[in-house]
Amino acid sequence: MQTMAQMAIYLIKTLGSLYLLIVLLRFLLQLSRADFYNPLSQAISKATNPLLLPLRKVIPGLFGLDIACLVLALIVQWVVLQLILMIAGYGLFNPLMLLAWSVVGILAMLSSIYFWGMIAHIIVSWVAPFSRNPALILLRQLIEPVMAPFRKVIPPLGPIDISPIFLMLTLNLINQFVIPAIAQLLGAPHGLMIGY
Repeated sequence: MQTMAQMAIYLIKTLGSLYLLIVLLRFLLQLSRADFYNPLSQAISKATNPLLLPLRKVIPGLFGLDIACLVLALIVQWVVLQLILMIAGYGLFNPLMLLAWSVVGILAMLSSIYFWGMIAHIIVSWVAPFSRNPALILLRQLIEPVMAPFRKVIPPLGPIDISPIFLMLTLNLINQFVIPAIAQLLGAPHGLMIGY
């Protein structure tokens, strides 16, 4: 029975992580004004539309932010976390506590998206700097707005741009210290949330 519960938790967490990643990518791509007609953007839109479009009817955007997309991300994280806790034998949990934990999980996942996106961006900039692959174009459009503030403070040293190092250092500090401190303050269970 213990093995079945672990398998169910693994399956729910994996599928939930994948869908949450797609929802957050849609939010980030809209935020960075990435090419909507890119084939990957279209695939992300099609995957999220069934749940997102009904939410948009009741939750309007605010200051150019797709609030419905963020609410959907919170709902996905909350439902997955509640299912995992129920399978693990904890039963129903305080909804407000789960909501706080869901926010921490989403922050952790956003930070991870940018961290791994930065690593991919650095590798691609060395291996195929002028590639027209749709995935790489989208990656550049996602990363560049986050890189811009760092480039203003740390200009390139000739042909070498060291600003990605400082962005990765900042993201790593957030992942290693800030998010765990918030999670510990809220009593969030490590390893059960998506992203954390």
